[in-house]
Amino acid sequence: MAAKEAMPLLTPHKLGRFDLSHRVVLAPLTRCRSYGSVPQPHAALYYSQRATKGGLLITEATDVSVTAKGYPETPGIWTQEQVEAWKPIVDAVHRKGALFFCQIWHVGRVSTNDYQPDGKAPISSTDKQITPDPRNSYSSGIAYSKPRRLQIEEIPAIVDDFRRAARNAIEAGFDGVEIHGAHGYLLEQFMKDSSNDRTDEYGGSLENRCRFAVEVIDAIVREVGADRVGIRLSPFVDYMDCYDSDPHALGTYMVQQLNKHQGFLYCHMVEPRMAIVDGRRQIPHGLLPFRKAFNGTFIAAGGYDRDEGNKVIANEYADLVAYGRLFLANPDLPKRFELGAPLNEYDRTTFYTQDPVVGYTDYPFLDSSIAE
Repeated sequence: MAAKEAMPLLTPHKLGRFDLSHRVVLAPLTRCRSYGSVPQPHAALYYSQRATKGGLLITEATDVSVTAKGYPETPGIWTQEQVEAWKPIVDAVHRKGALFFCQIWHVGRVSTNDYQPDGKAPISSTDKQITPDPRNSYSSGIAYSKPRRLQIEEIPAIVDDFRRAARNAIEAGFDGVEIHGAHGYLLEQFMKDSSNDRTDEYGGSLENRCRFAVEVIDAIVREVGADRVGIRLSPFVDYMDCYDSDPHALGTYMVQQLNKHQGFLYCHMVEPRMAIVDGRRQIPHGLLPFRKAFNGTFIAAGGYDRDEGNKVIANEYADLVAYGRLFLANPDLPKRFELGAPLNEYDRTTFYTQDPVVGYTDYPFLDSSIAE
């Protein structure tokens, strides 16, 4: 009898120096359970539940500095206390044989004065305020504060915050870092022409708008090595009033900048918004030009299920697929994919709550136990 062909999602992949045993990635997911910006012991259980030998996990977005915060109880990695608090969490994931990358971000204007030191205005590329978006399950009803446009001489210090955060992540034991360059946060506020109305060298042309993001990438690569750095980009997404008049040109330019760093590990891209076709949500698969242009590992994200994930791996549209809500609700997602087992439903109401167990570590495994 012929051997059963392996499911594409469950085949190995060489991620630079790292060996992955499967292609199901835990996407970065904000969970708002790091009290006082310090990662907590319950995160060790949450992440290790989702860790498998040879699997890749990406942390929730982690603040690079005291001004980077825009959500309640998000973790940071700018102080030694935070670095020490991450260490046992990283160890728990490594004990399962998984790889662990820390996603680092600055929210920019996606914040309020309440989150900022001394109640100051959030910083951004612009002084234009975000209009509330009812489609966003977290931010509907939140009035974001009017931001302060960064002065040109302030920008190097923000770049340095990213560099230091990357260094701290490696010190905490992470295998690498993912730069958050997506979803309307600070890097995108500079990159996209809806939110960048500057007239200096950080605004106007595509090259100028991308300058800040490129400086962040270059600084981090110099600090920890290209083979430990990935980035998340979402050229098509219009989250938080961030959209671009030419997303193809933006995505292409950014991939070209990544390719300048030999061995730059991965490019993690978010699909355009899903379309409804014949009453069914369909992934538009708009990332192919970027996948073809990028030299490293390409990760696709955005509404994938088991069948769509297998299809894009088989078609070489992506090397890896990142799963968010499905992985949140199914700690043993790769095993369920392998067996074709039914999936737990996710509870949207507990995505961003602060309880250390409910909606966090209490989703059942296939064998009905909680902890593993």
